[in-house]
Amino acid sequence: MNHVKRLLSRNPHFSVLVFLTGATLVILISILGGRFLSANNLQSMATQVAEFGLLALAMGLAMLLGGIDLSIVSAAVLSGIVGAKFLSGDIITITESNETLILVISSVAILVTGMLCGLLNGFLIAKVSIPPILATLATLIFFSGIGMVITNGQSVPVEIQRFSMLGISTVAYIPLVFIIMLAMFVAVGFFLQRTRTGRRFYLYGENNVALRFIGARNERVVITTYLIIGLVVGLAGLIMVSRVNSARVGFGETYLLQAILVVVLAGFNPYGGRGKVGSLLLGLVLLQSLSSAFTIMRFDPFMKTFIWGMSLLVIMLINRVITVQTERRRYKTSRKPPSDNRPKPPPPARAPESVSV
Repeated sequence: MNHVKRLLSRNPHFSVLVFLTGATLVILISILGGRFLSANNLQSMATQVAEFGLLALAMGLAMLLGGIDLSIVSAAVLSGIVGAKFLSGDIITITESNETLILVISSVAILVTGMLCGLLNGFLIAKVSIPPILATLATLIFFSGIGMVITNGQSVPVEIQRFSMLGISTVAYIPLVFIIMLAMFVAVGFFLQRTRTGRRFYLYGENNVALRFIGARNERVVITTYLIIGLVVGLAGLIMVSRVNSARVGFGETYLLQAILVVVLAGFNPYGGRGKVGSLLLGLVLLQSLSSAFTIMRFDPFMKTFIWGMSLLVIMLINRVITVQTERRRYKTSRKPPSDNRPKPPPPARAPESVSV
């Protein structure tokens, strides 16, 4: 218990997130009861959060560097479209003998396309020195345009039904896509905390000039980060296609706002250098619980967008207040003179007074 108290006091952003998540779950369970806690609803939540959670993880990695990636959804959709073109038989005719080979080729194509999208973003930011928000805004439009040209604005169906098994399979009643998402979260968390390259992501966000002075190549750090973002986005695109059994431009457009919302909610600093994968996972629980509750209560889709936007504003204000208060406490602590508990030396002996006779 003392360890938990120290953790919460040391990380006020995490404390607020724990309180919000706990309070929200208590309120939702008290209002919806069995409808919220039913096995079907929990499985549905775990399935829906998989692709969105991976996109939020990609956004969190970009924010660690003090940047942003506005192209994560369009890159995931483009990756899914490339894979769906193989799965639809448009590139290679599907037969019973080559079905397994096409499954492998399409999965690799999805992941490679995602990594190429991330590599392009990293090159524009690191080598061309374009600000991340402008570079990824340009590639957002660019990736969507490529997808539109490939598909002529039409949906690309998946003809190999075995591929859709990824989106509906379960292991011990837990959706397989949710397990894949958790595995990626664990891998990225281990990479950030336990490897030298991962720790440099934080250092770059805190002070990229100081990182350069310790011998690190900042351009390589940026390109590596966006390459990993591309891999995560490609995996999200793979799950997306397997779940809806098709791919089309414009799918998942609301994911971008929600990804930014959950990353800010998890305490990631938009200026870089701060953010934990565990906090991001807790933020996903909160956001997906609210989304599921809105569906159960049949909220209007436009009302959902309004709520997400309002929530983002409120969370940014709360985080700003917490940051200001934390900086003030640190300033007062640094200004406080150090206490001196050492024993004071005895006063010097006074010379004896002369006695007149």
